[in-house]
Amino acid sequence: MQAHARVVVVGGGCVGAGILYGLARRGWSDIALLERTQLTAGSTWHAAGLVPSYTRNFNIGRMIARTIEIYEGLEADTGQSVGWHKSGQLRLATSRDRLDEFKSYMSVADAQGTRAELLTPAEARKLWPLLANKDMLAALYNPDDGHIAPADVTQAMAKGARDRGAKVYLETEVRSFTRLPGGEWRITTNKGEITCEHVVCATGNYARQTGALLGLDIPAIPIIHQYWITEAVPELVERKQQGLPEMPILRDEDVEGYIRQEGDGLMFGPYERTEKLKLFAENGVPEWFGADLLEEDFDAVEVNWERAIELLPALGRAGIKANVRGPFQMTADELPLMGPAWGLRNVWLAEGVPGGILWGGAIGYYLSERIVEGGNSLDTSDLDPRRFGDYANKNWTREKVREAWGTHAIQHYPGESLPAARPQKTAPSYDRLSELGAQWGVLNGWEFPNWYRPNGVETDGAYSWRWTGYDKYIGEEVRAVRTAVGLVEMTPMTKFEVSGPGAEKWLDGILANRLPKPGRVNLSHHLTKNGGVQAEYIVAQLAAGLFYLISTPRAERWNFDELSRLLPEDGSVRLSNVTNDRGCFTIVGPNARQLLQPLTEIDLSNEAFPWFTVRTGAVGLASDVRLLRVNYEGELGWELYHPLAYQRHLLDLLLQAGQAHGLRPVGLYALESLRLEKSFRAMFRDINPELSAWESGIDRFIALDKGDFAGRAALVRQKEAGVARRLVTLAIETQGASALAHEGVYQNGRLVGRITSGGFAHTLGHDIALALLPLGLGVTGTALDVPILGEMRKARVIDDSPYDPQSLRSRS
Repeated sequence: MQAHARVVVVGGGCVGAGILYGLARRGWSDIALLERTQLTAGSTWHAAGLVPSYTRNFNIGRMIARTIEIYEGLEADTGQSVGWHKSGQLRLATSRDRLDEFKSYMSVADAQGTRAELLTPAEARKLWPLLANKDMLAALYNPDDGHIAPADVTQAMAKGARDRGAKVYLETEVRSFTRLPGGEWRITTNKGEITCEHVVCATGNYARQTGALLGLDIPAIPIIHQYWITEAVPELVERKQQGLPEMPILRDEDVEGYIRQEGDGLMFGPYERTEKLKLFAENGVPEWFGADLLEEDFDAVEVNWERAIELLPALGRAGIKANVRGPFQMTADELPLMGPAWGLRNVWLAEGVPGGILWGGAIGYYLSERIVEGGNSLDTSDLDPRRFGDYANKNWTREKVREAWGTHAIQHYPGESLPAARPQKTAPSYDRLSELGAQWGVLNGWEFPNWYRPNGVETDGAYSWRWTGYDKYIGEEVRAVRTAVGLVEMTPMTKFEVSGPGAEKWLDGILANRLPKPGRVNLSHHLTKNGGVQAEYIVAQLAAGLFYLISTPRAERWNFDELSRLLPEDGSVRLSNVTNDRGCFTIVGPNARQLLQPLTEIDLSNEAFPWFTVRTGAVGLASDVRLLRVNYEGELGWELYHPLAYQRHLLDLLLQAGQAHGLRPVGLYALESLRLEKSFRAMFRDINPELSAWESGIDRFIALDKGDFAGRAALVRQKEAGVARRLVTLAIETQGASALAHEGVYQNGRLVGRITSGGFAHTLGHDIALALLPLGLGVTGTALDVPILGEMRKARVIDDSPYDPQSLRSRS
C-alpha cells in the first residue's frame, strides 16, 4: 500500500466507488480507496438496485437526475456494462390525498427537469396489464427511472477511477485515524499506514464504528429490509416472446412496497412498518457479518403480501425462488449525510445513505465537487451532516430511523411532525403553552409551537395538501399580531457570543454587512466563496467587542462549525454557543410597547429605543434580559432573550400583562404568513449556498465598500457581469389550496422560474410567494401562472413587502 495520497476514501460500496470516480473525473489522481473486504461486500451487493426520481424537493430531484446521467454514461466511459434498465416507474393513487400529492409534484418535476406524467387508470393498466381491476384514481409515471445491477455499477465506477490513476486496496481494514501536527491525517490499517490530506468516510453499515474512531456520533443506524424474487411468471415470459418492453417499477400506497420484473419473474420489496421493523448493528457490526444475508422474516410483511396479491394476482400464483434480507443505512429524514464532518478539518462524510445505488452517482459527483472546487454548483444543504445537532444521539436516532422507514410508504403531508422521540428538548414554557393549546412541531430537536388550538377544537385532519378548517385559527393569530399583540416562543433560535480583542476585526472579515455599533443591531450574512449564502445572522453588539449572533435553529451545528474553522489561532477571538442558555419570546404588534413598558425600567420610547437597537436590563423579576428591537413579523416589537431560568416567570408575567392588550400566543404557521407579507427571506429556502446574494435580492445587506469579506470577490465579478435572475414577490389568486415551494412559474404555458417559498397571506387575502425569475420577467405587474394541485392560478409580480412597504409600523 502506498504511504501517501491526497484523498483516501474509506469504504468500497457503490457510494465509495462513486466518490473515487468523481474525484478522478475532476482530475485528481493521487487518490486511494480502502475496503475492509471486497468491493460491494456491504449493502451494495444485495441491493434491489432501484433508481427512483420521485421527490418534491427541488434540489434532491436534481441530484437524482445526476445519478441517472452518470450511470447512463458509464458503459461508454469504462467499457463495462452496468445492467441499466430504463423501465420507468409507476405509482398508483387510490386516495384523494395521494392524488393531490401527485398533482402538486407535477410542476415541481417540471422545474427540476424531471419527466413525469399523470396517467388515467386506463393508461396505467396499459403499462401494467397484470394489474387487477382495483379502484384507482390516477397514476404517476416517471419514464426515465429504472433499476441497475448494483455490483456492476460499482465495479464500473471503480474501473473508471483506476483508469484515471486511482488506487483501490482490498482486504484493508481501517483501525485508527490520527491528526498530524501539519494538519494531515494518518490512517492506520491492518496493512500499514497511509497519510493523506482528506479523509472521506463511506462505510455503510460501519458508519457508527467509523465515526467513533474520529470522535463522531453519526446519526444513522442500519435497518433490515427484504425482498422476494419469484419463479418465472407465464405472463412475463409471453410478453418477452412478443417483444414487449419491460413494465415499469410499480408502487402502490395500499401495498406499501415495490414490484418490478426480475428476469422472467417478479421482485417484491414490501416496506416493514415501524412495529415490525428490525434494526441492525446498533452497537457495531458483528464480527461474523460480511457479505451475508439474514434469515427471512415473512411475519413482518404478511399484510403487505396479502395486499400485493390482491393488486397483482400473478404474484400469488408464482413460486418463490429467493428471499434477500439484509441491512442498509438509514437516517431520521431518509437522506444521506454528505459533506463536512463537524469539528474536523478535511474529514468528509458520505454515511447514512438509505439507498447507495440511488445516491452513489450523485454523492460521487457533488462531494468530489465540494472537495475539489470548495463548493457545490447546486444547493446540497439538505444532505449536509451538520443539519443534525447533538440531540441526534443513538437513542434518538434509533427511534427516528424506525419511524422514518416504518412510515416510508404511508401518506405524508406538508408541515407534518411525526411523533417518535418526542418531546425531547423543551423550554420551561412547554407545559404552560400546552395548556394554552400549543400544537407542537420540532426545530433542531426543540419542541416549537406550530399553532394554537382553541378549547374544544379537535385536531383530527389537521394535515392536508389543501386548506383545512384549522387555517382560520392561524389567521386569527396573524390578525392578533397585526391589530393587537402576539407572543412567539422563539427559544430554539441558535445563539452565539463572539468576544475578545480580535472579535470585531474577525467578524468584519466574515460578514457581508457592516458590523453594528455598540447598542445597535443589524442583519448580516456569511457568504460562500461563490457569493451564495451559507448563514444569516441577526447581529447585536452588546458592548464594545461583545457580539451576539442569532440564526435559524436548523443551523446550530452547521454555523458553529463554519465559524470555528475560521477562528484565529492566537486566541484573540472567543466563540461560544449559548443556545441552551437563553430563551426568547417575541412580543410583537401595535400594542407591544404598551404591554412591555410597565414591566421594565428600560425606556421603550421610539426616541430612547429606536428600531434595530438593543438594550439589556430587567423585565419583571428576570435579570439580564437582552431586548432587541427587531422581529420577523413586520410590526412594532421586541425579541426578549433571557436566561432560561427566568422563562417561566417571564411567560406568566407577559401573559398576565397581555390580557389588557389582546395578547395571543402565535405559532410558526402564522409566523410564516407574516414574514411572507413582508417578503422576508427564509434561510435554506429563499437564500441558500447556491443562489448568490444578488439573486436572492438581499442587496441592502451587502456592503461592498466596507473592505474585504468572505465572498466579496465573487459578488464583484457577478455585479460586473450582470445578474440573469432574481428573487421577486408574487401575488397568486388561490382558492382551496396554497403554493408551498418548488412549484414552477409559467408564462403563456412556458416554464420561466420557480417558487422558493409560498403560502396564504391572511392579512392580504391571497397567496404570496417568493419566486426566482429571469430579470426581464421580474418586473412589477408581469402576469404569470402558478399551478396549485394541477390547476393554473393567475399570478403577478408585485413590489417586495406588500404589507407596510416602508416598514412604518416597525419604526413607530
